[in-house]
This record gives sequence, structure tokens and C-alpha cells, in this order.
Amino acid sequence: MRTSLQLLASISRSQPSKLRKPTVGLDHFIQRQRVIALWREIVRALNAIPNSPTRDELRNYARNEFERHRDVTDLTGKAEFETMRRYIDEQIVG
Repeated sequence: MRTSLQLLASISRSQPSKLRKPTVGLDHFIQRQRVIALWREIVRALNAIPNSPTRDELRNYARNEFERHRDVTDLTGKAEFETMRRYIDEQIVG
């Protein structure tokens, strides 16, 4: 092997590829799936509200909360969503 090729080969082995995503553990994968399921449940509940400024505000609020808690590793949003769901149910009935 020529020297330049040997140098290139040694550099590519020592540095991780920028194309490969880092692997995640099973716990992280399961947690991510739960968060995605929670988001879908929120969107479905919001879609039950007729198109209104309230619906838009609730969706923006939910989106901002998800963004704000992006780095949280514990699934705590379920309790907050239950509170929000009660409000949504009142909007549909009322």
C-alpha cells in the first residue's frame, strides 16, 4: 500500500463516521416510542376539537412543551396530558 493510502486508512479507522447515527439502547428506543405514541394521542385528541384558535393554541402549547422537554429522559408528560385532555373534553362538550 502506498503511504498516502495507509495514512487515509488509519485516519478513517480512528475517526467515527459522520454518516452513521449513534446506536441507542433498548431503554432509549422504548422511551422514544412511548413519547411518539403520546404525541400521536395528543394530536388525535386535538383533532376532535373543531378548527378554532383554541385548538391552535393547544397544539402550539403541546409542541412547545415537547420541544422544551426534548432532553428529558423520563416520561412525565402523560400526567400533564391527562389534565389537558379534561380541558379538551370540556371544549368538545361545551
